[in-house]
Amino acid sequence: MAAVQGSTTGRSLKHVAIREYVRSLVGDRAPGTPAPSERELVDRFGVARMTVRQALDALVGEGVLERHPGRGTFVAGPRRTPTGVRGLTDELALRGVVVETRTLVAESVPAGEAMAGAFRVHPEEPLVRWVRLRVGDGRPVCLSETYLPAAFAGDLLDHLPASLYDELAARGHRPTWAEDAVSAGLATDEEATLLEVPQGSPVLRLTRRALDGETVVEMSRSVLRGEDYTLHLQLRD
Repeated sequence: MAAVQGSTTGRSLKHVAIREYVRSLVGDRAPGTPAPSERELVDRFGVARMTVRQALDALVGEGVLERHPGRGTFVAGPRRTPTGVRGLTDELALRGVVVETRTLVAESVPAGEAMAGAFRVHPEEPLVRWVRLRVGDGRPVCLSETYLPAAFAGDLLDHLPASLYDELAARGHRPTWAEDAVSAGLATDEEATLLEVPQGSPVLRLTRRALDGETVVEMSRSVLRGEDYTLHLQLRD
């Protein structure tokens, strides 16, 4: 039994040695660069192909390498994952910004023609309207106007949450996807006063339609100080 254990340990150490050798070899290589072949590694380390494959499998699992059937194994590019649907409070918190929310208006209003179409409800259907000023590290960064269906957010007015999306998650309606439209503009007099910027300062206007599955759960319009917002896009052919 001891001999078997020693043999297993030896293979394990070889696997680790090969894995770390390949990791160091490809660490500064550009994505798409061919990795050492299994045959090269078998010859170099004098081990079975299965041991080499185990080492390469581990690096593929970590995202260091990637396999292309019929072509070989290559240095992987950086992994890209969706950011998820986040509210502005969560977005700023990820950047280390301490966020304070100041409620300017919180009320129940009829949907009206425009919002009725967006939420697919009758124009007289009640919606929650919530206007907030977001203050980050002591200065205004965003003015937002949010509409929510009263059908599942009506009592929200009784206890306004610190994070809207956390509250929607607790109610079983956290957005699973969203459509954002961003445009540049100039601050109106009222916006400039609330955001504490000179009148006519550049701002970014963000309109969001957020859905839980196929149900629209939020429509919002936000105005952000131009210097405080960067839009990141990942594009693929």
